[in-house]
Amino acid sequence: MNVYGIRAIYKFEMARTARTLMQSIAWPVISTCLYFIVFGTAIGSRLGDIEGVSYGAFIIPGLIMLSLLSESISNASFGIFFPKFSGTIYEVLSAPVSAFEIVAGYVGAAATKSVIIGILILITARFFVDYEIAHPFWMIGFLILTAVTFSMFGFIIGIWADDFQKLQIIPLMVITPLTFLGGAFYSINMLPEFWQKVTLFNPVVYLISGFRWAFYGVADVNVGISLGMTLFFLLLCMTGIWWIFRTGYKIRT
Repeated sequence: MNVYGIRAIYKFEMARTARTLMQSIAWPVISTCLYFIVFGTAIGSRLGDIEGVSYGAFIIPGLIMLSLLSESISNASFGIFFPKFSGTIYEVLSAPVSAFEIVAGYVGAAATKSVIIGILILITARFFVDYEIAHPFWMIGFLILTAVTFSMFGFIIGIWADDFQKLQIIPLMVITPLTFLGGAFYSINMLPEFWQKVTLFNPVVYLISGFRWAFYGVADVNVGISLGMTLFFLLLCMTGIWWIFRTGYKIRT
C-alpha cells in the first residue's frame, strides 16, 4: 500500500477545496438554509406533523441527502475529469500507485468534503428547527456510506465525460429530480397507492428512507432494504471502476 501516494492525491484534492471555499462549502450550506426558510419555516408552520415529526424536522434528512448526493458526484467527477482534460492524468498513471490507491485518494477526498457539508447542514438546521437523532451510529454510517458510494459514481462520471457539459448532465438531469421525487420533502405514504409502487423504482427513495429512519425511527421502506440497496449500488460502482482500470476506458487514450 503506497500510503504516500494516496495522501498526496488526497491532500491535493482537499487543497483545491480550500481554494474554492465559497463554492465548495459555503454555497451548499447557504442554499440549504434557503430551503429551511421556505419549506421549514414559511410552509412547514402551516402543515401538521408527518408520522409524528414536525415538517421542518422531517425534511432535514432529505435536505442533507440532496446536498450529499450532488456534492459527492460533483467533487469526485471534477476531481478526476480535470486531470484527464489537462493531460496531467498520465503523470498519475505513470506514478507508482495502483488503481485502488488512485481511487482511494480521489474518492476519499470527495467523500470527506461531502461529509463535512452534511455535518455543517446538520448544525445549521439546529438554528431553524428542533430535532433529535434516534440512532446516531446508523446516521453516521448512512452518511459515510452514501458519500463514498456516490463519490465512486461521480468518479465514473468524470471518466465518462468528454466535456464540462457532460459532467453536469447526470447530477442536474438525473440525480436532482430523483432526489426531489424520492421523498426528500414528503413521505411516499402520502401518495396514491399506484404512485407509491412506481416510486419504489427510484433508488434514491431507499437512501432517504434509511437516513430518515436513523433520525426519527420512521421510514417509508424497511431499513434493511435501504441498507441493502445502498450496498448494492456501492458494489455496482466498485465493479464499474474496476472495469474502467481493467480496460483503460477513456484513461489510456
